[in-house]
Amino acid sequence: MSTHHTAPIAPLTGLEQARLRWRNDAPEALEFDDVYFSREDGRRETEHVFIDNNLLPQRFAAWDQFRPFVIAETGFGSGLNLLCAWAAFERHAPASARLHFVSVERYPFSAADLARALGAWPEFADKARRLIEQWPQALLGVHRLELDERCTLDLHFGEAEERLGQLDGRVDAWFLDGFAPSKNPRMWSEALFAAISRLSHPGASFATFTCAGVVKRGLAGVGFSCEKVPGFGRKREMLRGRLVAALPDRRRVATPWYAAPSEPARAAQRIAVVGAGIAGASVAHSLARRGHRVSLIDPLGVAHAASGNRQAALYVKLAVATNLQSRFYLAALLHLHRLLARLDPARSAWSDCGTLDLALTPKAAERQRRFLDTHSLPTTVVEGVDAARAGQLANTDLSHALHALYYPQGGWLDPHALCQRLTSHPQITLSLREVTALSRIDHGWRLALDDQATLEVDQVVICCARNAKRFAQLAHLPLTPVRGQVSELEVGEHAPRLGCVVCAGGYAPPAYRGVQLFGASFKVGDTELAPREEETRSNLLEFSRALPALVASLEAQGVEPLSAGARVGIRTASPDKSPFVGAAPALEQWLGAYAALGKDARRVPGVEGRRHPGLWVSTAHGSRGMVSAPLAAELIASRISGEPAPMELALADHLDPGRRIIAGLIRSQG
Repeated sequence: MSTHHTAPIAPLTGLEQARLRWRNDAPEALEFDDVYFSREDGRRETEHVFIDNNLLPQRFAAWDQFRPFVIAETGFGSGLNLLCAWAAFERHAPASARLHFVSVERYPFSAADLARALGAWPEFADKARRLIEQWPQALLGVHRLELDERCTLDLHFGEAEERLGQLDGRVDAWFLDGFAPSKNPRMWSEALFAAISRLSHPGASFATFTCAGVVKRGLAGVGFSCEKVPGFGRKREMLRGRLVAALPDRRRVATPWYAAPSEPARAAQRIAVVGAGIAGASVAHSLARRGHRVSLIDPLGVAHAASGNRQAALYVKLAVATNLQSRFYLAALLHLHRLLARLDPARSAWSDCGTLDLALTPKAAERQRRFLDTHSLPTTVVEGVDAARAGQLANTDLSHALHALYYPQGGWLDPHALCQRLTSHPQITLSLREVTALSRIDHGWRLALDDQATLEVDQVVICCARNAKRFAQLAHLPLTPVRGQVSELEVGEHAPRLGCVVCAGGYAPPAYRGVQLFGASFKVGDTELAPREEETRSNLLEFSRALPALVASLEAQGVEPLSAGARVGIRTASPDKSPFVGAAPALEQWLGAYAALGKDARRVPGVEGRRHPGLWVSTAHGSRGMVSAPLAAELIASRISGEPAPMELALADHLDPGRRIIAGLIRSQG
């Protein structure tokens, strides 16, 4: 059900890459017939225009805030501005400071073109390598790159005006670096200037190479002081300025309940994370990387409940028509791929072998074809394949399949190994206890533990799946348990091996350490943990239906499929199958403040939804938690730490733990 999202849902689509011509390895944009940087000296131009005229060396040196210094740029281009800002930050900022760089780009470079352009500056070779290694697909949306422990880059691919309209964060310094206003007027529109004003911290600065009147008038009209100063090279003058009076951010008028929670942390916090499955491990990791001290609390230890399977498939099922859920899960899959490559570059506990979604019925095949007709996605993200090609990818005969979708960024991972890596951080302390109650105290929370002890912290993140409802503050969350039994078949190291993950009614990854896993059952509302013979048989039926040639080959080698062992986990799902991620709503205040929606959904009170201060939740990740949890964790850690969010405003709203309160009020009309 809609909860008043006023902006249209951005499509799941690939973007056209930059079309370039080269002059002595310097790129020029064919689209705009303009240069990306000065032919005289691109680095010196960037340092003069953007670094020096935003006074960044002085501001970096004086930066003493816990949150990162945020730079935003209207045109990533070759990435030279990023590398110069990153280098200046390293030279001037205190060792404890962090830099967050946000950049929009409509026509991204290819990785090869990026490498060629940045090759002109060997002094940036290491930084350029880190950027290129993580360079994302040319896909509309937000792509977070962790360049090192102190520098984060958020690439917002798409039109600048639309992208900034969805930016969830505030900016300290702007690099206004679109092509010349005469050649790219859309980059210098009134709407864009208004967004820049709304998204700025008080006193934010800007600098731009141009002195065009439309730019000066536009920025002055949205609250910036502007001054002309000497330009670089043959450009006699340029503009710089500071924000004097920001425009109000009215994006929440239609959805006041989604207003951001209270002030972010002003210093490193003591934070309790309750639950050490993939959701809790991901949150603990994201918080610890930012300097918070994390108590990770779980009586079973790390990854021993639903996150404890031998293997998990990296799999998404995207809707035929674009919706927010599909946009979130695809963003989460691509984010996870970058995270795994950074944590485990040797791929010792994961594989990006790809995932095949088989269509075994005419209805499923037609659905896949409609999906491909509806979405213009690069084949590096998803590709339609016939049975012959699917068989080559899977390394087994799939001639019975009518069609398949292949996700090259998919694959599998070892959940326990991933959670151990995520939680192996000096800022994380594991506690093998159970939290029985939460109570608010001055400036924080007191956790009652099962051994009669208590723990006092500044903030709490609840990640314990269906057990989240045991806490009075979260008892209203509609959480449904879903039993899942997976089957594990000993096949030995020399058995036939799949070439990728195969999904149909169930899923089967390539054998790992001599065990072929397949499953899983999906029993809504069932919390029994004992293995069941009928679910083993059901899993085997789906396995045989999807992969008959593999099953026959295993049987020919003397493997008895019915001898498979079993492991049961209880997943937790929400009514709309998206997780609950964000600050916990104060139920009674929401019911009172928004009661009018129960009579008329158009009567939106101008009241912000109150949250329990310092109480957060990441739960209801269902059967796709290995994919969704790491990006969800970045959203929580970013909001706690005063950073721009790793996703669009609409996606963060889609995950909000209060969304079902609003949906319930609207549903009750009349």
